[in-house]
Amino acid sequence: MTKKLFFLSIFISGFAFAQEDLLKDIDTIQTKNTETSPPAFKALQIVTGQSTKLSAKNEWYIVIAHRFGDVSKGFKDFFGLDDASTKLGVIYGVTDNISLSLSRETNLKTFEGGAKYKLIKQSENFPVDIVGYNVMAVNTDLSKDNYPHLQFGDRLSYLTQALISRRFNENFSLQLTPSYVHKKLYEPMIEDKNQFLTGLGGRYKISKRISINAEYFVNFDNHSFYKNPLSLGMDIETGGHVFQLLFTNSQLNSDIGYLTNASGKWEKGQIFFGFNLYRTCCAFRN
Repeated sequence: MTKKLFFLSIFISGFAFAQEDLLKDIDTIQTKNTETSPPAFKALQIVTGQSTKLSAKNEWYIVIAHRFGDVSKGFKDFFGLDDASTKLGVIYGVTDNISLSLSRETNLKTFEGGAKYKLIKQSENFPVDIVGYNVMAVNTDLSKDNYPHLQFGDRLSYLTQALISRRFNENFSLQLTPSYVHKKLYEPMIEDKNQFLTGLGGRYKISKRISINAEYFVNFDNHSFYKNPLSLGMDIETGGHVFQLLFTNSQLNSDIGYLTNASGKWEKGQIFFGFNLYRTCCAFRN
C-alpha cells in the first residue's frame, strides 16, 4: 500500500507541476479592497469540507466531485476505480457575501441545498474571516420496503457550521470549523441523532499555482460506528477553475455524509482517491 501511494503521489505531483508550466502566464485573481486580506483559500472547499471562500456576485459555478472506491482492494477493483461516487451541483453568488448551492450525490442518492454567507472579513482591524454555512439534505435512497412508516421528513438531515479562517501570509492559511448535524432518521446503536464536530483545516502554497491542503474533523458522538474524517489534497489553479486531487477515508462527498459516515481506516490503507472540480460557467454583471 505504501508503494502504491508513493508512485501515485509522484504521478500527481508531476501532473500538477506540468499544469503550472502551461498556465504560468494566466493572470491571478486580484483583490479589490486593499484594506481587507485576500481570501484564505482559493477553492470553495479545503479538501471536502467547506472553506471561507464564496462565489462572487452573479457568478455561477458548476461542481463535479468524484470519489473512487477503496484503494486497498487492489487490482481486483482496479484500486477503487470500479466503485465510484459522483456529486454534481451548481453554486450561485447572490451577492459577494451570500451564495446558494444545490447538489446531488449518487451514493445514497442524496440531494443537498446550502446557503453560505460571510459574517466578518479579515482585515487590519479583525484577525479572521467568519462565514456561516447551512445545509438541508434529502436522502432519496430510503425505501418504504425497509421503513414501512417512512415519511418525507424522515429523509431530512441538517448541518450548521461556523467557518473561521485566518490567512497568515501569502502561503499559509488555517481554518477552524465547529459543526452541528441533526438527523431525522438514524441508527441509535451506531450514531446519535444530534452530532457535534470540530474541524481543523489548512492550506500551504508550494508554488504559484499549487498548494497542499489537509483537514481533520473530530466527531464527539460517543456511539458513532464511523471514523473521524481525515483528508489530504492538492489544489491546482488553472485559470478558469481550481482542480483538487485528494485522498480521504470518507467515500461520501456530500457535506453531511462526509462528516458523519467516514468508514475507512488510514492505518489499514482503507482510503479513497478522488477529485473536486469547480468551474466558473458564467457571470452576469449589471
